[in-house]
Amino acid sequence: MAGISELEKKALKLIEESSDGILQSDLWKMMNLDSREGSRLVLRLVKKGLVKREQVIVNGRRTYRLTIAKTTSEPVSVKIDISTILDIPCATCPFINDCGPRNFHDPRLCPLLDRWLRAKIRARSHEREISRTTSI
Repeated sequence: MAGISELEKKALKLIEESSDGILQSDLWKMMNLDSREGSRLVLRLVKKGLVKREQVIVNGRRTYRLTIAKTTSEPVSVKIDISTILDIPCATCPFINDCGPRNFHDPRLCPLLDRWLRAKIRARSHEREISRTTSI
């Protein structure tokens, strides 16, 4: 595993070996770490998405149960519709690399972008008007 320290690997192995997860405080004890070092280690693992941390109460004290984060191997399907932006003038603008607030080419002052936005607003208003009159 790239980007994971030996200490993190050891912690992951201990968490993985426990069937129902391991209490955070027990992990620290098993690794001979103080609470500060242990907390930082666990937070790094959580941040990397390797460990899941669930708050639990044990003997009247709040602690965390650590389990290996489940990773999904199924591909995620995302439908993207770019038809709404295909005609945006910025897509073909020769000045796009120099465009920005307070630059010579400023999108707030661009007549092409202004014209395109006004046309979109008119079209949207027209669609709403048609839907309102047909639903009556």
